[in-house]
Amino acid sequence: MTISSSIFKAYDIRGIVGKTIDRDVAFHIGYALGCEVLERGGKSIIVGRDGRLSGPMLAAALAQGLQASGVDVVDIGQVPTPIGYFACYQQIEGRVHDSCVVVTGSHNPTDYNGFKMVVRGQALYGEQITGLYKRVLQQVQLGSEQCLAASGVPGTYQCHDIGPAYLDRIVQDIQLARPLKLVVDCGNGVAGAFAPALFRALGCEVHTLFCEVDGRFPNHHPDPAQPENLQDVIHALATTDAELGLAFDGDGDRLGVVTKSGAIIYPDRQLMLFAKDVLERHPKSTILYDVKCTRLLAPWILQHGGQPFMWKTGHSLIKSKMQECDAALAGEMSGHIFFKDRWYGFDDGLYTAARLCELLSRTANPSAVLEALPDAYSTPELHLHLPDGVNFTLITQLQQQAVFPEARESILLDGLRVEYPDGFGLARASNTTPVVVFRFEADNEAALVRIQEDFRRVLQEQGHTALPF
Repeated sequence: MTISSSIFKAYDIRGIVGKTIDRDVAFHIGYALGCEVLERGGKSIIVGRDGRLSGPMLAAALAQGLQASGVDVVDIGQVPTPIGYFACYQQIEGRVHDSCVVVTGSHNPTDYNGFKMVVRGQALYGEQITGLYKRVLQQVQLGSEQCLAASGVPGTYQCHDIGPAYLDRIVQDIQLARPLKLVVDCGNGVAGAFAPALFRALGCEVHTLFCEVDGRFPNHHPDPAQPENLQDVIHALATTDAELGLAFDGDGDRLGVVTKSGAIIYPDRQLMLFAKDVLERHPKSTILYDVKCTRLLAPWILQHGGQPFMWKTGHSLIKSKMQECDAALAGEMSGHIFFKDRWYGFDDGLYTAARLCELLSRTANPSAVLEALPDAYSTPELHLHLPDGVNFTLITQLQQQAVFPEARESILLDGLRVEYPDGFGLARASNTTPVVVFRFEADNEAALVRIQEDFRRVLQEQGHTALPF
């Protein structure tokens, strides 16, 4: 068998089922991951999976590989990715298991799947995932029959339902001032098995959309970062008495928010509301945000007594940086929000939505609060689809060759973010799909168009004319 290096991404493993990921690949990844757990002094690992059709097969093979390495497996079944992270902090039959792997394709198309991994409390990313790939290659050369525990004793296997403990933990933490009327759209992702129950337990009235878990995603793609996937929420808000719309991605670690009037409140603006609240209890704390976020966020954080810190995009990269700088809160434009205040520091769409409801329940008009947050003329994420690897090549070329005469500065932290006196433009290579992601923001529409034209010029110089803007 062959193992494609293309599935080992910057902060997780992701590929096409039957082409780059199958049962054998999952077994070898499980064995390699188990060896990593053992070398770091662990003995057990949590295994969960989202609602994709290939999930049971891949999770079973993964567990077999983990057990073959000598690691004990606790299978928590079909759950959102954040519940896998949550399980690492809980005692299960008197024992804490601080490693986990969730079989998930996140928001990728239906034929994708992959693995998000935490070892001894640390999310794997970068060179750690490259190291895992090297382990797998060595194992493949030896053959599956050689993948035996060093002790000769395979790990144990048990099942555990962690869902009730997770829901109870959030219900005990969140205090609503009044019940809210919500539209909840899970896009047939795995969050649908938990989100309606959570918000009803909090006392909310819930109008559900596509909360039946179906790995084919028959209604719309479960990616709330794209406005077209929020149209059903917008329609439901317009035709019911619901006050607020909540939408979740395929594995439940990201949140989309829509107001009664149909306005999409992007995560960088959500982060403003959360930062204000967190900084009231933790003044001078660091608030982390990724390169795709609005330039209005840093002044807002400073105004409310915090320390803004821009960082690279990627859930594993953000979590690692949060630990390094002891940040109380972090967020990404894609919808990942990370609370260290009252929570565990991992990205969790359901908990984030519950915290949002807590804040908005204190007002008679939640939409007015959200729509009053500082805003600018901006685009959502715009994607230029390219052959695998070409996206990274293009970004390197832009970093080295592109000239923006009217720009104030260029930030090369993650891709190319060009700051102008009246806005910014961003181009970065996605680490999960072969696309270049663009985002633009400005003080007014004319400035937005001008900045886009500046980027169009440099991209055309590189031979790219079919652009998404």
